[in-house]
Amino acid sequence: MTTIGVIGAGAWGTALAQAMASDGSPVLLWARESELVEEINQRRTNSLFLPGASLAPTVRATGNLADLAQVPVLLAVVPAQFLARVLADLPPGPRDLVLCAKGIEAGTGRLMADVAAEAAPQATLAVLSGPTFAHEVAAGLPTAVTLACAGGEAQWQRLAPEVSRPMLRPYYSDDVTGAEIGGAVKNVLAIACGVVDGLKLGQNARAALISRGYAEMLRFGLARGARAETLSGLCGLGDLVLTCSSTSSRNFSLGKALGEGLSAAEALAGKNSVAEGAATAPVLADLARRDGIDMPIVEAVCQLLAGTAPAREVVARLLARPLKAELEGPA
Repeated sequence: MTTIGVIGAGAWGTALAQAMASDGSPVLLWARESELVEEINQRRTNSLFLPGASLAPTVRATGNLADLAQVPVLLAVVPAQFLARVLADLPPGPRDLVLCAKGIEAGTGRLMADVAAEAAPQATLAVLSGPTFAHEVAAGLPTAVTLACAGGEAQWQRLAPEVSRPMLRPYYSDDVTGAEIGGAVKNVLAIACGVVDGLKLGQNARAALISRGYAEMLRFGLARGARAETLSGLCGLGDLVLTCSSTSSRNFSLGKALGEGLSAAEALAGKNSVAEGAATAPVLADLARRDGIDMPIVEAVCQLLAGTAPAREVVARLLARPLKAELEGPA
């Protein structure tokens, strides 16, 4: 049986490793922390990032990236801001490299596929993205995702049987850009929805924010070459609805804390897991300004993260924007 490698033993990486091993397949899971490698191999748990989950006996952890050198399918699940650094240490070789982190690289504005193309030029890239809470995937609850293949249908035919499981269903796309933009932008919008919850502004406000946030995602995506049908699917609107509705989302939880009056530093202090939207928001806003794309909700999140104004004042500014048509041009 083909061994699948998972790079990154955070909550999502561990959940994917467990999902891949659910049918008895051998899975090699790379973790940075030596004590976590020992815990996974000896106790079949990951108390640091995914407490409560029991891992299959065919999941084996390693702290050495060289052990993944001959693995033909790798799922890269390290946080977006660390992807380039980790892939630089990965032994080169032809393989399918499936990107599972959602974000935009700070300082460069690159999507993860651009980062990986430079760091692992021999790999054929794909993106796995969609509405996925790690604890549900680890528990074997039904989940559907987009698998966007840069290698087109030939790569899909090769990869789909490797990553599909009875409770994890991938759907094919060749729109890698759309899959990446959907995942990156929804993280920022989830922060905004958390703020709405923290301020107790009600369900109407959250529904309106999801809808108007989706319009921002669509404007940005179309300007970058993404397809509208991709962004209306699992990796865009589907993921947006999930992460904007529950404190199981790290980004939503961060926004909720901001709405309740904490600073970004206070809300993020002591957290083991990364809220990707906090790093993505300022670079996304910069890219949108540069390209003349109107993203007022993203701008508002940046203000909240920077602490330049209290949450209620930022919301009031959004509500005071000039009245206009709901749909403008292609968005």
